[in-house]
Amino acid sequence: MENGWGILAAIDHEMTIWQFLSRNWAMMSIVVTFIATIAICCLVLGRYIRIMLNILKDTPPPLAMGPLDFQRIEGPVVEFRSFDGISLRGMFLYSDRSKPRKGMIVFCHEFASDMYSCARYCRALLESGYDLFTFDFRGHGGSSCDEGYQPRQWVSDRDVNDAMGAIAFVEDHLESQKLPVEIGLFGISRGAGAAILASMRNPAVKAIVTDGLFSTDRTMEDLMRKWASIFAKVRFVYENHPPAFWRFLRWLLFIFVHRKFKCRYPSVRKGLRRMTPKPIFMIHGERDSYIPVEQAFFLLKNAPEPKSLWVVAGAKHNQGVIVSPHEYSGKTLGFFDHYLSGIVAKVDSRACGDTREEKTG
Repeated sequence: MENGWGILAAIDHEMTIWQFLSRNWAMMSIVVTFIATIAICCLVLGRYIRIMLNILKDTPPPLAMGPLDFQRIEGPVVEFRSFDGISLRGMFLYSDRSKPRKGMIVFCHEFASDMYSCARYCRALLESGYDLFTFDFRGHGGSSCDEGYQPRQWVSDRDVNDAMGAIAFVEDHLESQKLPVEIGLFGISRGAGAAILASMRNPAVKAIVTDGLFSTDRTMEDLMRKWASIFAKVRFVYENHPPAFWRFLRWLLFIFVHRKFKCRYPSVRKGLRRMTPKPIFMIHGERDSYIPVEQAFFLLKNAPEPKSLWVVAGAKHNQGVIVSPHEYSGKTLGFFDHYLSGIVAKVDSRACGDTREEKTG
């Protein structure tokens, strides 16, 4: 008898469910459609995220190894600490003491290079009277690296800590020598981004030169759009995502990046917007296929005044110094003479890069 009552109750319950569904079919169809839409969006976003994580992890850098088209310059090697305590290696290069000393410049090398590459970009500065401090980022050259962290071509919070440590070390050195605590920064590609982010509100940094500067967030958006056609079969769909979609996807991507790579990739674009005004001279190759020249103009708009940009005709990523070596030396030297040493009378406006969209070759 009990089994019979149970069967009747189950039948009655099933009829009640069907009655509810038949009476509320419109509401249920909306709920089902909403759930299906959410599920499809999650699947699409998940696929985007997986592919972009692989791009972040595996995209080959523009230089597979440090540039070798220069003669090394040796100087006293020192050990110092990053802002998070990692041991780093650096080197002081001193100018000819027969000439008046002009100032101190900290050089931040590109990914897969080391501190000796400063000779490629800064030889004219050294010969003119500037002292240089160059160093190896963690995981490069003779610097150590924290366990579980792998340096990549994207500017991470660890790279910013390294640059901040180098700047602080040089500040202490200048104070100990009773010299003015005034520093110029010269950064290449990833090193340029680290230099910008490390010096946003540091009054000791008086002038910054960058070559091949990029912002990881903007670069990721460009790569997302470029590779969307691989996994979006319907062309109309991936060509008509609103800008908010790419911003949301970038935000979501960096949440997963932080969990997977155990580091953060701060925005150089935001860093420029928040920077205490200081002179910035940007250099970018016109034929840069890694970081399109459009990003250089985009970052220039975000930078504080005074600012300038030199687009080197015919140059690829970080190759302006090879394509136009004399102009490269003249413009970088002129910029630091103007804004770091205060030598104004001997420097013309073109040497300082006063034309923001100047193209020369």
